[in-house]
Amino acid sequence: MAHPAAATPPAQSSVGLQRSFDGVSSHDSRDTNFNSEFEPPDQGLCVGDGFILEAVNSAYSIYRTNGTRVRGPFNVNDLFNEGSTEFTSDPRCYFEPATHTWYAVILFIDFATGQTRADLAVNTSGDPTSIWTQYRLDTTDDGRLGEPRNPGCPCLGDQPLLGIDQNNVYLSTNEFSVNGPEFNGAQIYAVAKADLLAGRPAAHIVHFGDLSVDGALAASVQPATTSGAEPAEYFLSSLDPNGTFDSRLGVWAITGGAKVAAGGMPTLSSVVISSQAYGVPPPAAQRGSASNIDSGDDRMQQAQFTGGRLWGALTTAVTIPGDTAERAGAAWFSVVPTLRGGVVAAAHIDRQGYVVKSGAYILYPALQADAFGRAAMTFTLTGPPTFPSAAYATLGAGAANFRAPTVAAAGTGPYDKKATRWGDYSYASINRSGTAVWLATEYVPPPRSQTPDRRRNWGTLVFSVGLN
Repeated sequence: MAHPAAATPPAQSSVGLQRSFDGVSSHDSRDTNFNSEFEPPDQGLCVGDGFILEAVNSAYSIYRTNGTRVRGPFNVNDLFNEGSTEFTSDPRCYFEPATHTWYAVILFIDFATGQTRADLAVNTSGDPTSIWTQYRLDTTDDGRLGEPRNPGCPCLGDQPLLGIDQNNVYLSTNEFSVNGPEFNGAQIYAVAKADLLAGRPAAHIVHFGDLSVDGALAASVQPATTSGAEPAEYFLSSLDPNGTFDSRLGVWAITGGAKVAAGGMPTLSSVVISSQAYGVPPPAAQRGSASNIDSGDDRMQQAQFTGGRLWGALTTAVTIPGDTAERAGAAWFSVVPTLRGGVVAAAHIDRQGYVVKSGAYILYPALQADAFGRAAMTFTLTGPPTFPSAAYATLGAGAANFRAPTVAAAGTGPYDKKATRWGDYSYASINRSGTAVWLATEYVPPPRSQTPDRRRNWGTLVFSVGLN
């Protein structure tokens, strides 16, 4: 199925940075976790019906869109009805405008029993401060509860990724052995949305495992947040099995998604397409410290399907003409998939490029676009002259590439040299009218948002950017 080119977008009177406020921080996480200190924040962000919910490791708060906090900070486990000392990680969330429903997901591990799961919390009231309903997806995969018995398990479903379409909520994990070195690749779960919206005590779930792409074990297969009724749910993944450089993308589709609610099995298919080159980014320098910031790897970050295009971005190594060193930058992709015979038969890239800044490093991008091809991306910006800062870039409807990076909030100092992690992801959410994108990323905030001992001095910035 091919989509026609988008029409000319409406004029937008308020462009660039619109609103911003400091979100959940290392100070909040410490206060809600018995003085325990965590890194990295891994923030989820969802926006709707006048509310903003931001969840990190390991706290969450709910705000009004003017930045007024109406709930929190609280321990993030409260959202998922888990004990406050239980181990959880990697929260994400999404607000669905059509049903006024909030969804949130997190990884759970019980180290005493070896049991792991993805916790899915749902709120159908439109008001995220009201009661949530929780669902448990077992990811242990050692056969004890009828699930598959995979190599090296009990296993954990690392970094549960979140997507949605008109039929289902989709979770995708990377399966690692709890006790050993085994990696079993990506696992995809489709959860019947009708069951969740009806508040049924159990939901129909379909599990896809043993996933490979172009001869390699699949990893970080990002499900898209899908706008409108589409014939497929799409996923996007990078392919770099050797951790060097690659120029391929995996484009995936689940068709027949309505079958899940009836206990049936939809169809999962994939194709591999050529893309611009990308590779594992180098460590990032920062002002005021000889220690580097972890740039992570080149896995695909948040994905979105809108206006017939599948969008994604990742962190990559880049060589900038005239620069003195290899840097970290953002590679972005706009992919047009084609269905034939109920499977994804082909796909092509209609736009792609890099967001870079000479002498600086760009880390952990997240983007959202509208149906006209306008987009906004957020990331951390750092470098020898720059403390780790919250930044963004925007893309016009007909533009070949993003505009130059803009700092939304400058970092106030270097990241603590004894801390080892930064990232692992930023997050973005387009507003209901499609005129602006809400963004959240990590930076070094003012001291009031840092832990009192300054051992964890990360914070997050939540801000909105107009599309033009």
